[in-house]
Amino acid sequence: MSVTQLRAGGAPSPLPRITADLLLQKKLGRHPITAITAYDYPTARLVDQAGIDMVLVGDSLGMVVLGYENTLPVTLDEMLHHTRAVARGLRHSFLVADMPYGSYHASAREATRNAIRFVKDAGAQAVKIEGGSTRASLVHRLTAAEVPVVGHIGLTPQSVHSMGGYRVQGKSLDAMDRLAADARALEDAGAIAIVLEGMPRELAARITAQSAVPTIGIGAGPDCDGQILVFHDLFNLTFSPPAKFSRQYADGAQFFSSALQRYRDDVAERRFPSDAESYHLPREVQSALAAARPRARQA
Repeated sequence: MSVTQLRAGGAPSPLPRITADLLLQKKLGRHPITAITAYDYPTARLVDQAGIDMVLVGDSLGMVVLGYENTLPVTLDEMLHHTRAVARGLRHSFLVADMPYGSYHASAREATRNAIRFVKDAGAQAVKIEGGSTRASLVHRLTAAEVPVVGHIGLTPQSVHSMGGYRVQGKSLDAMDRLAADARALEDAGAIAIVLEGMPRELAARITAQSAVPTIGIGAGPDCDGQILVFHDLFNLTFSPPAKFSRQYADGAQFFSSALQRYRDDVAERRFPSDAESYHLPREVQSALAAARPRARQA
């Protein structure tokens, strides 16, 4: 815990690199785990320097960065590309990458190959896959291949069509039992943590109390071992109404919009760039040019 590491860019950091074991220690010590999404290098630098425990390169990038309607069109190459960028900016936070829709559904062999790419080629410390008991055998296989896995149950965005939309899950007694069983199956298969999304607080509290691995909530109430939100939701950068569970911490849209308008006006009124923001010829060159002007007029 006392090892000093270097942040991206060479600045010293007293914070240790978060590992799966440290996340578990946080759960056991009842210290809440902080998590947030990131999709590029500068954002990764900021969240890392803020001391966030876990960073998820979520397939939510399809909606908040790439402009897709949902997460389904996001490709494996896109996820690898953004994971590499985020990995370059982290020195403290634990890096998890979403496996996109279609990258782990066809066969266990293909899923394993794709998961290994996230660790070997993109620098992730773990991958996240959606689904409960039906994914347990895959979680076991990936764990055996030395790829740590974060599970994800409840409202799983990649299942938006089969769920009939983005709806809260686990609202009946039977549904609660199924999700609790899903969590146990993922844990037994070797998952290092489980994301609980879009479910009643009471159910998330029950799963958290019964789970030996950390639970990370999003729209699941305050009783989980940790919380995660989409970066763009925190800063009002989604251009859509926020979800009930999302809290806006700053108005990034207004901040950027105001700055862009001021820049536009300064250029239009020739206030930018100023003389101080411009480069100049050396004095001796300026003097030579000035001396040459009278001779040019005489000629």
